[in-house]
Amino acid sequence: MSIIKTTVGRRSFLKSSAVAGGGMVLGFSWLASCQSKTEEEVLAMPKEWFEINSYLKIGDNGVVTIVSPNPEFGQNVRTSMPMLIAEELDIDWKKVIVEQAPYHPKNYGFQFTGGSRGIMSRWEPLRMTGATAREMLRTAAAEAWQVPMEEITTDLGVLYHKPSGKSAGYGEMAAAAGKVPVPTEVKLKELKDFKIIGNSKKNVDAKDIITGKPMFGVDFQADGMLIAMIEHPPAFGMTLKSIDDTAAKAMPGIKDVFKIKSYKDDFAKGGFDTNAFAEIVAIVGNSTWEVMQAKKQLKVEWQPITAYKETITGFGGRKETKNVPAGLESTSSHNAQMAKLAAKPGKIVRQDGNPNAAFENAAKIIERSYAAPFLAHNCMEPMNAFAHVTGDKVKVAAPLQIPALIIPTIASSLDIPVENIEMEITRMGGGFGRRAYSHYIVEAALISKQVNAPVKLMYTREDDMTNGIYRPTYQATYRAAIDEHNNLTALHVKAGGIPESPLFANRFPAGALDNYLAEEWSIDSNITIGAFRAPRSNFMAGAEQSFLDEIAETIGKDPIQFRLDLLKRAKENPVGEKNDYDAERYAGVLELVREKANWSETPANISRGVAAYFCHSTYAAHVLEMTIEDGKPVVQKVSCAIDCGVVVNPDAAKNMAEGAITDGIGNALYGELTFKNGVPEKKNYDQYRMIRMSEAPKEIEVHFVQNEINPTGMGEPPFPPIFGALANAMYKATGKRSYQQPFLGNKQVLG
Repeated sequence: MSIIKTTVGRRSFLKSSAVAGGGMVLGFSWLASCQSKTEEEVLAMPKEWFEINSYLKIGDNGVVTIVSPNPEFGQNVRTSMPMLIAEELDIDWKKVIVEQAPYHPKNYGFQFTGGSRGIMSRWEPLRMTGATAREMLRTAAAEAWQVPMEEITTDLGVLYHKPSGKSAGYGEMAAAAGKVPVPTEVKLKELKDFKIIGNSKKNVDAKDIITGKPMFGVDFQADGMLIAMIEHPPAFGMTLKSIDDTAAKAMPGIKDVFKIKSYKDDFAKGGFDTNAFAEIVAIVGNSTWEVMQAKKQLKVEWQPITAYKETITGFGGRKETKNVPAGLESTSSHNAQMAKLAAKPGKIVRQDGNPNAAFENAAKIIERSYAAPFLAHNCMEPMNAFAHVTGDKVKVAAPLQIPALIIPTIASSLDIPVENIEMEITRMGGGFGRRAYSHYIVEAALISKQVNAPVKLMYTREDDMTNGIYRPTYQATYRAAIDEHNNLTALHVKAGGIPESPLFANRFPAGALDNYLAEEWSIDSNITIGAFRAPRSNFMAGAEQSFLDEIAETIGKDPIQFRLDLLKRAKENPVGEKNDYDAERYAGVLELVREKANWSETPANISRGVAAYFCHSTYAAHVLEMTIEDGKPVVQKVSCAIDCGVVVNPDAAKNMAEGAITDGIGNALYGELTFKNGVPEKKNYDQYRMIRMSEAPKEIEVHFVQNEINPTGMGEPPFPPIFGALANAMYKATGKRSYQQPFLGNKQVLG
């Protein structure tokens, strides 16, 4: 049984106090990640549930309200995080009501959804929340019954003293528990004793979602609210010169047209302050339709930008200087630039052994290059934000992934104190990294300040798709040296992109070969990029796993066994000390997927591809089964094996894997954003091809490795390897390798 301190660090604190009318309030520091409060008469005072910022409420009827601290965009943390609290509290899940926390860093810590770190970062703090409340309830019962606390047990929200036969619901002891000193340490349950964690719980918002309850940013309403839209430059590399807004202002329902600038000139940007067009035109009016019509009447002149440098401060205070060149960039020129750099030596990031000698002595050398284009996030809900500035205060409500990192920007742009910013976190209609960059909230606030009214800023789909922030375009060249005995003796990878490199030099197969060389390069650009589901991994996995399959075929080995042989070497006699993967766990998902997919017996008329990858502390492997029908690839089945440690909510975890697999197949087959003279050539779904429902895999099986390792990432890890599995299956089906994404693009059939 784990014992965990309820106070962590010099700034951490816990407090408890009685609430008027009874009940228990249990507050935790930000390091504890959850502040909990309980009250009597919960059902009689439903409005107060929403007025408390951070709490765990226990009513005298035994109903418990648990607040979920992190933003939600479909990965189901609003269900899974409360499950952690409920497990240690030992409550009946049927009596749990879940609420979304507002932004409140003191109470909730770093409210970040992204990087597949949600459950991983909250695993102990939220369990501690429930365990501490349970301990205080047990203490209150022991004092009330005058018995040793060690004799008090709990089950489904009821306290028991079995020797005397006494029992009481949590609600009956809530008021007394509020007067009990907070324990300095608590015991957490053993995994074998879990009742809620590891058992599937349906999405607590499912009914609200399917019945259309307003939950998303686009649903937000406020009295007197105006609608705002923007006009940004038509091309990257251009900026605002002048506006003729005469006709637009004369349109019905229009309140004002003006320019805004997101950042002050001296503002020190953070890592998520990326904004393609910081100076834009705002159009404000009574309704969406009226504003859209007025936008068409704007006459705006744009001019070329001048090259500049900017310093960005990332996590941990790390500073990075970025060069932003002038000029209008095109996909054709990008491709030429990348080909030129790919042919030159890159920056050596890792070198093991003597790869040059191994290549000189090789009996055979395989060299292949892989490339992928820019990708748009295309969240189903376009960017939007509500803001109401009154004096030196502002209330905002918006779908966003990292509230804390946009707060300093809002404060700077509005010239108001950070503590005067109130933020309501709405559900997101998709995130995938795009909503980590929350400039649209700053824009909404500046517009509200200008018109002195509450405003909801709405991006159209075209605004969203042409405004950045994109997955970069990448290229990687792999070389393999093979000796006269058909042994792989060296591997060389050189990867780069615009404007960043996708290379992970210390990931597999690094550590599994005596001779290994990793180089990288990058090209500056004024096209804004940012995190995209499983950043960088979403390209490197496909390239790496496709190349490994080609090596396996060349040396005459089964592709899964070939990978397992490399991993055996990495486990038993690893090369280097910086390998960032566990070879045994990596091999575990390959062995599991081999078993579950019945790899040794390929069904008739089926082509199969395999791939595996490690990212976000999790291991995932896929076997994809495909047929070709009328010249088109049809994915019949995907078998998936994942090692993400303890699985909190199996249904939700399976859903994330299914979504990642389907999303990955769609991006691999069709995803592509091209540019001509700085202008994105695709602006809406009629041009930017997305996967159709009918093209999703006919069947997906998800299997989890069973272990007692603390939870790791889940939302992103199943995404990268599906690119390689698809490419390898397509080769088996067509006899042609795929080196350039998208594999189909606008083509209707293969060939």
